[in-house]
Amino acid sequence: MSNYHIKDFEEYFQVYRKSVRNPESFWEEIAEEHFLWRKKWDKVLSWDFSKPEVKWFEGAELNITENCIDRHLATRGDKTAIIFEPNDPKDPAEYISYSELSNRVNKLANVLKAKGIKKGDRVCIYLPMIPELAISLLACARIGAIHSVVFAGFSSTAIATRINDSECKMVITSDGSYRGNKTINLKEIVDEGVDQCPCVESVLVVKRINAAINMKEGRDEWLQPLLDVASADCEAEVMNAEDPLFILYTSGSTGSPKGMLHTTAGYMVYTAFTFKNAFQYREDEVYWCSADIGWITGHSYIVYGPLANGATTLMFEGVPNYPDWSRFWEVIEKHQVNQFYTAPTAIRALAKEKLDYVEKHDLSSLKVLGSVGEPINEEAWHWYNDNIGKKKSPIIDTWWQTETGGILISPIPYVTPTKPTYATLPMPGIQPALMDENGNEIKGNQVDGRLCIKFPWPSMARTIWGNHQRYKDTYFSAFDNKYFTGDGALRDEVGYYRITGRVDDVVIVSGHNLGTAPIEDAINEHPAVAESAIVGFPHDIKGNALYGFVILKEVGEGRDRDNLSNEINQTITEHIGPIAKLDKIQFVVGLPKTRSGKIMRRILRKIASKDFSNFGDISTLLNPDVVQKIQDGAL
Repeated sequence: MSNYHIKDFEEYFQVYRKSVRNPESFWEEIAEEHFLWRKKWDKVLSWDFSKPEVKWFEGAELNITENCIDRHLATRGDKTAIIFEPNDPKDPAEYISYSELSNRVNKLANVLKAKGIKKGDRVCIYLPMIPELAISLLACARIGAIHSVVFAGFSSTAIATRINDSECKMVITSDGSYRGNKTINLKEIVDEGVDQCPCVESVLVVKRINAAINMKEGRDEWLQPLLDVASADCEAEVMNAEDPLFILYTSGSTGSPKGMLHTTAGYMVYTAFTFKNAFQYREDEVYWCSADIGWITGHSYIVYGPLANGATTLMFEGVPNYPDWSRFWEVIEKHQVNQFYTAPTAIRALAKEKLDYVEKHDLSSLKVLGSVGEPINEEAWHWYNDNIGKKKSPIIDTWWQTETGGILISPIPYVTPTKPTYATLPMPGIQPALMDENGNEIKGNQVDGRLCIKFPWPSMARTIWGNHQRYKDTYFSAFDNKYFTGDGALRDEVGYYRITGRVDDVVIVSGHNLGTAPIEDAINEHPAVAESAIVGFPHDIKGNALYGFVILKEVGEGRDRDNLSNEINQTITEHIGPIAKLDKIQFVVGLPKTRSGKIMRRILRKIASKDFSNFGDISTLLNPDVVQKIQDGAL
């Protein structure tokens, strides 16, 4: 019996029990039956969380692109692999078949090789949501280069940090991007970043917006002329199971971004398996994830998971409100989308608009609705269920992270009974544990604690690029022999999980994890700022927004506060990107600190949320009187 596609609740429990009692044989069966291997593994799993070290399918040889492309060519060569829906609905959609995808990936792979890129080299990709973005990932994987995608909304400083950290030899970018009615000059941002990166030897540029840009002699080249003369034959590089596939950076609560390293075989097996089940995907259906490939959601559930299953995956360049708020529903009707995966932020923004935008479109093709990036609140869940799914398309509220590579806790549609705000049950092979603050596992139901995973799964990140100690300290030091997710969770009376949010200084804004420390570092660069503290506060659309408490130096005291606020946000945009801008800035005389100098953020969170009820014992603070002053000046 294959456990690859779970059909009902009883089967879920059978499969789950098997996956937990004998994980090795469970994953071995799935790997053997559903993928193409050049050489079989010597050992399914070896692991030690104390080091931490995890290896799946050790000794196996494969190439992930043969599983995502080549093996489909005989039976699905003419099938659409990628539908590209451009920013402007007046522009025609592009339908890329598996055969054409094979040609385009091979040509780009040959261009990369001709530019000196070889197995193990890192390539930074900074592109808008155009087909070349997906093709670039696959071309790197084809030749064994490690791709590092940087979301094309990040600043030049953020790009430079990431390029230098992983020592990328090449950057693939475009002249610019369309975003709604705006055009953005991406090449200019890349130039500013690459100027700080001695490791970059070449920059390949895709023509998207036909902008006049600077091309640096000897470094920069237009991509298309190189593709025009490249061969469409490219032998796939044979990779070991544990060879790196990609690095993807995620915000830390302290310090520089963390380059999560994902390897080849386990990541492929797990993303393919979870895609098939979480979306109940069947042949000839059209699947759309509205995320950007710059995030892990796009890597796993726009590119690798769907293509490994021979699916049709839709790539959308636009934004939900351009030309108007009916854009998503128009795309669903136009392409007869069956599975739709988006973020609660988008759902909340769409729910605020007139229902006419939804009602003028036929959404009857929808079978499954997904939510990703943060827990979906109850109001948004009901709106999504009632108006988009018409109470017929189950909502999967998926919980996972950049670090986990794939979905860990989620309902399986038409299998798991759903419950608003709950991610429900773990996927097969995932063994969650709730821990108390003393490091003991909390048994039973109707409990809450810190969410850990106590057994490895195939798609987990193996390390932080260049800093294994930081990987250990961040994920494996809080609780003995367990991966700590950084999230709190509760388990209800039937064993369903609800994620209650971060327990460290990371704020989830519009589904993006933003570490507070890097934002504070950016603010503190401003010449008028002495010190700052950032916290999240509830926001109707974004879920959370950022609130900054800022102490000024003497030079800033006489300055106009509105101008200062604008300058501070401009500084954040330059250092991190516009997604990290503050919604509210309060200038304060001091910050509540413990005697050891630690900022008491829980007090600031309450003030930012306009909850002045109970600050707890503040008498132990270094400066208890400052709390009243901050409260008096609260926005």
